[in-house]
Formats: sequence, structure tokens, C-alpha cells
Amino acid sequence: MASAETGGDKYRSFMDGEGEKNTMWRHGVPPNFDVVNKLFEEERTKEWAEGSVEEKVQRLLKTWEMEMFHKLRPEDQKSVHSQGFTSSTNGMKPLTRKEWTAIGGYNAFLATKLPLEHRIYDPDTETFDSGMETFLTAFPRGFAIEVLDVYCDGPPRVAFKFRHWGYMEGPFKGHPPHGQRVELFGVCIFHVDEEMKVEKAEYFYERGNFLASFLSAPASAPTAASASGCPVMRGN
Repeated sequence: MASAETGGDKYRSFMDGEGEKNTMWRHGVPPNFDVVNKLFEEERTKEWAEGSVEEKVQRLLKTWEMEMFHKLRPEDQKSVHSQGFTSSTNGMKPLTRKEWTAIGGYNAFLATKLPLEHRIYDPDTETFDSGMETFLTAFPRGFAIEVLDVYCDGPPRVAFKFRHWGYMEGPFKGHPPHGQRVELFGVCIFHVDEEMKVEKAEYFYERGNFLASFLSAPASAPTAASASGCPVMRGN
């Protein structure tokens, strides 16, 4: 697993130190996660002991997201396998690292086959930067993520249940902010090598319910089992 480092971010590895002195960051400097870390600490439902399997998987997840979003060069992404990486959502076409980086993580995660007229958010017309701006505006305190359960924790697979949440305190694609929590639950499978570098990521979650939450305040939070739509989660 990615390990903690002195300084940097306490939930993510590979952000500072000698190993990052030549890293090319998307915005020129390492990102600052202080605001979203505060939200995470205030509202996480699980607090994993340092060194536990769950904490290690959560660190790998947060580090992987940080590197894929913020490090421009593949050689700087230490949690990601250098060759053949792919990522898919809800069984759709796997994207190569080049394709994922070109369109951006939000657009990859929100990929859909819905007709254009039924799309609350259309990832096919968004860029990396516009997708980031859309969700940074809607979630000024960030979009926190936590690991809820771990099913398997080592090569060749790391499989886990996750929760992603934020507060819609800014507008979203013309819809005014309602100030309520917007969250989703899902399952992810990381296929990893012996060094625990991610070779393939597979995400499963309910896209429609998540996006519909931006249109009006959600009546109640969905349970993890009902929101995933994934047989892996229903069986646990």
C-alpha cells in the first residue's frame, strides 16, 4: 500500500518530499486538501485505525484519486501501474490512462449511454477543466470520500465499498444550491500488482440517483446496499 510521508497530506501519500521534487503538477504546485479533509473528519462514518487494512485501502484510494487528477505525467503517478492502466464505470468501455486524463475524472466517472435530452450532466460535452469547475462550484467544501468496508485487500484485487459526499452550496448546471448533502455509495475493484500499484479500476454505483440529488434536496440518504445497483454489494 502507499505509505504515509512526513508533511504533505495525512490521508494521501506521494505529495511531497524528495520523491516529488520533479513532479509536474496540473496547477504547478501540490493540491491542498485541508477543506475537504475537515469535511471528511467531521462526517465520516468509519474511523479506521492507522495501519489497519481499511485505512491502507482508504489511503490507496485517496492517493490514486489525487495522482490521477493532479499529476500530469504517468511516471509521477506512483500508485498507478506504469503500463496498461484502464478505468471503467458501471461496466462501460474501459478508458486508458491517456483517455482518462484527456476527459477528466468527473467525466470518466459520469459516463453514460443515456440520450442527450435525459442527461442532467453531459460528460461528452465537458472538458477536464469544465468538469472540475462544475463540481468545485457545486461543492465548495469538496467531495469527500471514505472506505466503508473491504472485501479483499491484496494482489491481484483490492475490492471495497465506498461513500462519496459533499454539500451543494453552489449552483450546478443552472440549478440553484439547496445546501443539502449529496452523496453516493458504490463498490470499486482495484486490480493491483505485487507493489500494490493499480493496473485497472472498476467502479459500480447508481449514477442517476446521484445526479438527481442536485435538482432538489434529497428526502433521505440511500442505503449502501440499495444505491449501488451492484450484485457484489447486494451480496454483502
